[in-house]
Amino acid sequence: MAMLNSMELPSMKYLTIEQLDSLREIDTPTVANAVETHESRLNTEGFMGWNIRCQFPDLGVMVGQAVTATLNTTTTGKVKSRSVWHDCLQAINDMPVPAVIVAKDIGPRPFHGCHFGDGMANVAKRVGSIGLVTDGGVRDVETVHGMGFQMFAVGTVPAHGNFGLDETQVPVEVGGVLVNPGDVVHADENGVVVFPPELADYVISEAQKVTEREAAQFNWVLSDEFSLEELIKRG
Repeated sequence: MAMLNSMELPSMKYLTIEQLDSLREIDTPTVANAVETHESRLNTEGFMGWNIRCQFPDLGVMVGQAVTATLNTTTTGKVKSRSVWHDCLQAINDMPVPAVIVAKDIGPRPFHGCHFGDGMANVAKRVGSIGLVTDGGVRDVETVHGMGFQMFAVGTVPAHGNFGLDETQVPVEVGGVLVNPGDVVHADENGVVVFPPELADYVISEAQKVTEREAAQFNWVLSDEFSLEELIKRG
């Protein structure tokens, strides 16, 4: 499959500054509750599984748009090339909003693949990426944490293996979710949710309604008016 760069994705829609700011104020479970109410969604899809783990919970909410890649670091004798990595960096650099790298492990030893360390994180952050989501491994976590670069991964691996990206800016399946270039990635210590940027305003509006409904429910449960009979009656 030919590599696609940002110039070949003219239909990509970008979040506005206002949308980014609003989404950063919402936790990821609330975003999940909001987006699942849209007619285009199923409440069993669009969120990654518990195997995609937040490495740095203290960094808070991460919101950006996806720059995708496939990686294979566990094939012995593979010819190393940095050209696709450079294309990935170019796509990040060209994106007018914060980029989240979403990387699919396609190597033969998935529990040994290491996709990111401090060197790659340093460069990626410099050109506009705020974090990584991968179904592979990562390393140099203390140094990367110090950079403020967020990582969601299956776990840590000490060695980088045989470096190389295979493709960039192609659809990838990570954590049970199909991610397209430009999709919104919303993530925090609870996990990762993905949705198209066209739904951003809907998610922001619905999230406010979700928050209000949940606050009212919490307050009622803690009030003197609460009873089990009434709870059952409400359904």
